Amino acid sequence: MSTPEPLRHTIRTLLDSQIQAVLATQHQEQPYTSLMAFVATTDLRQIVFATYRATQKYANLLANPRASLLIDNRCNAETDFRNAVAISVQGTVREADAARRAELLQLYLSKHRRLRDFVATEGCVLLQLDVECYYVVSRFQNVAELRMD
Repeated sequence: MSTPEPLRHTIRTLLDSQIQAVLATQHQEQPYTSLMAFVATTDLRQIVFATYRATQKYANLLANPRASLLIDNRCNAETDFRNAVAISVQGTVREADAARRAELLQLYLSKHRRLRDFVATEGCVLLQLDVECYYVVSRFQNVAELRMD
């Protein structure tokens, strides 16, 4: 997985097949994790998710917008040691661009139709993680990196 196109394909396949990720933020100098529904943009440069403004994760992101997402395909079986793929995504989170909000919301809802009422509530905010790097771990210890420079 050292060449960009096969690596991009692996990333795209995993991101498309999974509906939830673990968001890691920082709270009082400690990691704080949250399970989130997400979608990635076609170019893999942003990952979009939604939350209420009145959550700890949102407060954490206001204080420090640096975050990480973990997306994986494990099934909690022994075979995960050789078959599971995990992606750690690092970047900076911000409110979805006003110019692209409708497009990003449509993308999000195309994957998460059942969350339409959730994202339509007044206290909900659509966020985007601007991806700096993907770290892909496969076959237990094989690590590949895709920088989005």
